[in-house]
Amino acid sequence: MQSVSLIGFGEAGSTFARAGHWGDSARAYDVQDKQSDYGAVGVAGCAALPDALQQSPAILSLVTANQAMAVAKAASQSIAPGALFFDMNSVAPDTKYRAAEYIEKAQGRYVDVAIMAPVHPAELHVPLLLSGAYAAEGAAVLTDLGFDNIRVVDGKVGKASSIKMIRSIMVKGMEALTAEMMLAAHEADVSEEVLESLGTEWTEKAAYNLERMTTHGLRRAEEMEQVALTLDALGVEPLMTKGTIVRQREMPNKEGWAK
Repeated sequence: MQSVSLIGFGEAGSTFARAGHWGDSARAYDVQDKQSDYGAVGVAGCAALPDALQQSPAILSLVTANQAMAVAKAASQSIAPGALFFDMNSVAPDTKYRAAEYIEKAQGRYVDVAIMAPVHPAELHVPLLLSGAYAAEGAAVLTDLGFDNIRVVDGKVGKASSIKMIRSIMVKGMEALTAEMMLAAHEADVSEEVLESLGTEWTEKAAYNLERMTTHGLRRAEEMEQVALTLDALGVEPLMTKGTIVRQREMPNKEGWAK
């Protein structure tokens, strides 16, 4: 199997490594102490980023949106010439353009990757969009690692991320609207009636949306800040997106509010 390095070992990184049975074919680095997590899936944990990247032919960057640029800059100091750098972070196209400049100046090969669905329960079946000059080569490597739902989209770095960012306006926006609706319904003591009026599927849908926000709202707010940057660059005022950011950011503080 293709050897691989992971920058960031949170939900996505640990899920991919476990599902792919990458074991000691993978090296991982995270700014937090993740030794127990590394051991649980058998990957080699590294104390420093250069150790994780040394002579690695494939690097998956899976960090929070606000760290994506810093990680690309740091990785450019240690990346092996010709190595593929898969930027799988949820950031604006302009952020990926700038990250690509760092990697390619260091003779790495940058691939814009958009993860288009939650990694649970999809794992390696999660849909991925790839763009950029090295997208086709990148798709072959990711296939070797076990990913099986990959699509290369024509276009330069940023095309895949544009699709994800613009799509997130609807996906994360619907979550935020759900939260606002349910907060009000709870206060008015009409939650069941409101959900019934929307249709039988909405009880489950609302519960899912609220769980995603209370668990991942801060990360989603960071992503939506990147969406706002995307819209600004396109000349579209992010009116609704700004509201989504606020609502997503506050929901982790409201875990258990309806109980």
